[in-house]
Amino acid sequence: MGVYNVKKGVKAMDRGQENKDGQKKECCNYKTKERSEKEYKDLIHRLNRIEGQIRGIRGMVEEERYCTDILVQVAAVNAALNSFNKKLLESHVKTCVVKDIREGREDTVEELLEVFQRLMK
Repeated sequence: MGVYNVKKGVKAMDRGQENKDGQKKECCNYKTKERSEKEYKDLIHRLNRIEGQIRGIRGMVEEERYCTDILVQVAAVNAALNSFNKKLLESHVKTCVVKDIREGREDTVEELLEVFQRLMK
């Protein structure tokens, strides 16, 4: 299964090397998910904004800005990350979890519950 690569406009194969038959062999043990171009761009846009906020906080520390000013910006980053998580989780439940349950792979529910536990720490 490929992942949409907006920069190249094509689907890229999972990371790995080709064997002598030209087939991809897996080098990593992780799942992938195909995303629509719209979803991909939205997630990347959110991450770019968060990255910019983090750089801004670093600049504030380097400029020796007042602690509460920095803390307010950190809170804004936390809110942005939570928003990112909500979008990603919503998509995951509506696509991956529903698909897996329909295919009889109920272990996905346990995986989802574990994710909830991690997110609620």
